[in-house]
Amino acid sequence: MTAAVRGRFITLEGGEGAGKSTQISRLKSWLESHGHTVLTTREPGGSPGAEMIRKLLVEGPADRWDGMTEALLHFAARRDHLHATVWPALDRGTWVVSDRFADSTRAYQGYGHGLDLSMLDRLYAIAIGDFGPDLTLILDLPVEAGLARAATRRGVETRYESLPRTFHDRVRAGFLEIARREPVRCAVIDTDREVEAVTRDVTRIVGERLGA
Repeated sequence: MTAAVRGRFITLEGGEGAGKSTQISRLKSWLESHGHTVLTTREPGGSPGAEMIRKLLVEGPADRWDGMTEALLHFAARRDHLHATVWPALDRGTWVVSDRFADSTRAYQGYGHGLDLSMLDRLYAIAIGDFGPDLTLILDLPVEAGLARAATRRGVETRYESLPRTFHDRVRAGFLEIARREPVRCAVIDTDREVEAVTRDVTRIVGERLGA
């Protein structure tokens, strides 16, 4: 019996209101049309345990946790997400597309809250090891536009959105710095455009980089 070819792990990153959910849905359909089995997931969350931690992170007042507590909670959720959902799917040959991964912790808790980046690297090594995405698409748009978009879908998960504008400016700069430092893994896509134009760039880059 031939073993399944390992799947690919694609992550979509970006600030609030960047349009990740829309593009993940479209990318899933595009990949399936090319013969791939696809699982979409999210962080924090994506497994029963991680979804419980998600509520702690995205609901409640902005000052509920400090940056270090947030980082520890995110990595705890991430470890469970990988162990319960992502790694088994990849082993089956499924392509996994995730709404956020560790770059969000680096951008939000590192650049946003000012945590030491080398400390976050150590947490990554402890919780995740040498595993990482095959491709990361960073959806970028001006902070004001992103927060305006996010405000139209307000529910209970507004904790990060309610943080100061200066925080979100640092987060955006952090994502762009991550992409600058890792150009082989990361691609920045301008989402301050029509949705169809963004989708064309997303699928083109996935096709070029991963041979989908």
